[in-house]
Order: sequence, then C-alpha cells, then structure tokens
Amino acid sequence: MKLVIQGKNIEITDAIREYVHQKIEKAINHFQNLTTEVDVHLSVARNPRINPKQTAEVTIYANGAVVRAEESSENMYASIDLVADKIARQMRKYKEKRQDKTHAPVKATEVLSQQPVAPTLVNEERAPELPGEVVRMKYFAMPPMTVQEALEQLELVDHDFYMFRNAETGEINVIYERNHGGYGVIQPRNNNGHTNGKFAEIAHRASKSAESLTRK
Repeated sequence: MKLVIQGKNIEITDAIREYVHQKIEKAINHFQNLTTEVDVHLSVARNPRINPKQTAEVTIYANGAVVRAEESSENMYASIDLVADKIARQMRKYKEKRQDKTHAPVKATEVLSQQPVAPTLVNEERAPELPGEVVRMKYFAMPPMTVQEALEQLELVDHDFYMFRNAETGEINVIYERNHGGYGVIQPRNNNGHTNGKFAEIAHRASKSAESLTRK
C-alpha cells in the first residue's frame, strides 16, 4: 500500500509522519486488500480567526473508487485521531456496499425527478463570490458510472457534491446535496438550449426506482 503525506503551512516531522502511519494503517488494517493508495494532507490555517484551524484530510483510492474524510481541531494530533476514526467508518461503509452489490441491486434515494433546468445557478439573494486565487488543484480518474453509483460515491467523499461522467450519456454531470434535502444533478445544456432528453429519461427511471437512503 502506498501512503503519501503532504503538508501545507506545517513541517512534516518524523514524529508526525510516524503518528500518521500508525493511525491510518490501524484504521484501514481490515481493508488493505481494497486499498491501492492513501494520500494524507495536513494543513494549518494562517488566519487566526479560523477556528479550529489544524486539518487532516485522508483520501483513499480503493479499486477505482475514492473514499475521503476530513477533520479539523486546534491540535494536529487530535485531527489525525478524528480523521482516522472517520476514514475507518467510511471504508466500512464502502465495503458493505460492495458486499450488498453481490446480493441485491443497488438502491438509491429519491435522487432525481424531472424538474425544469434552472436558467442560472446564481443565487439571486446574494452576490456570487469567487476565491481570490486557486490554492489547490486535484486530478482524479473519471470512469463512466450511473447516477446511482455517483450517489454512492458522493457519500464516500465527505463532500456535498460529486462530479462524474454519466455512463449513458457520456457527459460530465455533478450530483449534489440540496439545501432543503434530497439530491440534484447538474447537466450541460445543449447548444439548442435544450437539455439532453436521454438524460431526462435516465433521471426519471432513477426517481421511480429509488426507495430510501440510510445515512450512517
């Protein structure tokens, strides 16, 4: 298993490196057969108004899937403890989903419905804000997947959105958690101003077949 440790505004000392190895290896000890690479990113916010400000982020590449967890506190060692516990829970959830797939079809929540596409993604109640500069870039594989598979992946990455390549349309889509509950999908609009009809059919089928989603 490959384990990579990176830091931002923090020196990765031998003591920290050893602590990360100890905690992360223990957390994923039962899942090493699923794991190909583990990336650990430790960072300290320079802004004293940000509290807690010491963050540990773990990203695990597991047989084509990405499992991620992030925790922050006022102490880096405490953050590492918290994220190790969280990534262990995420990996357990991932393993259970893999086992469920071998016994029954995947079930998803009421992810999508045939809603009209919003003319704009800008919230009119507040002015849009963009970061002053790009502070980090990430690269990852984007194998084709269904909407249900993208929803499962969303649960594993500890984000409120997930970008994926739709297996049936070949387009790049984004599935996200809605502020008022449920999930939505952003899809590209064609040059003629209409959305992809095939995708709408997929969304309708997903909505009809969805039953429930248990958050752990």
